[in-house]
Amino acid sequence: MKLLLALVLAISALPGTAGAQAAICPKAAEVGLQHLLGLWRAEFEGLAQGATLLLERHPELTDSVRGAINRDGERALVAGDVDGGEFNLEESANGTNISAVWLGDVVEGSCGREIRGSWKAEGDPRQFQFVLRKQ
Repeated sequence: MKLLLALVLAISALPGTAGAQAAICPKAAEVGLQHLLGLWRAEFEGLAQGATLLLERHPELTDSVRGAINRDGERALVAGDVDGGEFNLEESANGTNISAVWLGDVVEGSCGREIRGSWKAEGDPRQFQFVLRKQ
């Protein structure tokens, strides 16, 4: 039994096993739709209030997400995607018009679980830096 355990440990330490780890933890440019799906927490630099986002598969656009954002009970719809590590999300307070835009990049080494960028509300000249972390 000890010999078997030692053999398993030795094999797992071989360089060839790095590929399995890479599949589990994609590089930023490899992050795709499947990595965006789920619950995210957003924090904004310069704003006391954060937000929670739930991203699901978009029913009409194959490589996109659709979902909702909740800021302490204030809700809006969101839709977007990630391509080559670049994250784009549009927010709509009324379900028709774009009320805010999120532009960011997947953080290298985060395994697709952290995105940083800027958030800008329509009609507001200010931009706020955001951090999205998958929950």
